[in-house]
This record gives sequence, structure tokens and C-alpha cells, in this order.
Amino acid sequence: MKHRVVGRKLGRTSAHRLALLRNLSTSLFEKERITTTLMKAKELRPFAERLLTLSKRETLHARRQVLRHIREKDVVSKMFDTLSARYAQRPGGYTRIVKLGPRRGDSAEMAIIELVGYEPQQRQEKEKEKEKDAAPAKGRGGRAKTGEAAAEPAEKPKRGKVAAGESRPERGKRAKPTEKAKEKAKGDSGRKSVGRKGGQRG
Repeated sequence: MKHRVVGRKLGRTSAHRLALLRNLSTSLFEKERITTTLMKAKELRPFAERLLTLSKRETLHARRQVLRHIREKDVVSKMFDTLSARYAQRPGGYTRIVKLGPRRGDSAEMAIIELVGYEPQQRQEKEKEKEKDAAPAKGRGGRAKTGEAAAEPAEKPKRGKVAAGESRPERGKRAKPTEKAKEKAKGDSGRKSVGRKGGQRG
């Protein structure tokens, strides 16, 4: 007959199984949300909730009973200072199990076990992003943009285009040469004549 065989062996010896539950509960109280197999989560739930009930007593004896399973003092202090106050008016049911479906590879059923009232970091990050978007936008150099836009420099005339105020020559007619262009043309003609004379034979 199947009497007094409550619980899951999880393929481990009793010592190994106890060490597993201690490690999982330590991670759960530290991170407040962990992912594991569904069978481990179901075995962890009563073990972890029993320790949280002990932390609500806030006595030295209760602290020592918790330290028997949770060896990290920072986690124990968090349980007695923060978590006990959070669940002071809650008579049990401190954890929540959410099924994730089969794991790829061995098809083991996966689940998330978390403390009730835990806010994921994603929500906090979204709130921070909203605050950043609500803040006034900043321009280059870290200065906030004002309502009046900065005066833009006057546009330079592009190549081939006539600036405002100047007249464009009519089609078929060349523009009148300037004085500098005339002087340059005279100098070039003088150099050509000298070069031809020097090149003639005597």
C-alpha cells in the first residue's frame, strides 16, 4: 500500500533534495522570481512559504530556524526586514506558479515561481523610459531647446545660380567682360607674341 509516500523524489537522494530546495529558496528570496521545472516549483512552494511564515515572527529563535536552511545572511535580513512587512496581513499563499510549457530538448514542463507582489524590472524600465520622454528634449551641447527656433544663416547661392539683386544676361548674348578680365587678356597676348619672336631663327 502507498502510505506515507507524499512528495516527489526528483531523482535525488534525501540530502541532495534538501540541498536543492535550500538553494532554490535562497534564489527565490533574493531575486523574487526564478524559472525552473514545474515539479521543482511545486516542491519548492511549501518549503519556501514555511520559511516566510517563520520570518513573520521576528524572534531570535525564528531567525536561527531560517538560518538553518538559508545560509546567506543578506537574504535572511531581507526576509525579516522587507518580506515579513510585505506579508504581515497575508495568511499564507506568498508564491505564485506560472506554467511556461515544455522545454526544448527534453520536453520538461517549465514554470516561473515568484513572490506575490513582485514587480518585474521591465515595468520599472518602462516607467523610466516614460519619464525620459516626458522630460524636455535637449539639443546639442546639453542645452534645452526653446520655443523660438535659432536664426538660420542666409543660404549661399549655388553654383550656376545668380544671387538676388544681380541681373542675368540674356540668352545668345555674352556678358560684358570686367576690367580684371581685360587686363588678364592683354597680359596673355603679350606673352604669346614674345614667345613667337624668340622661337624664330636668325
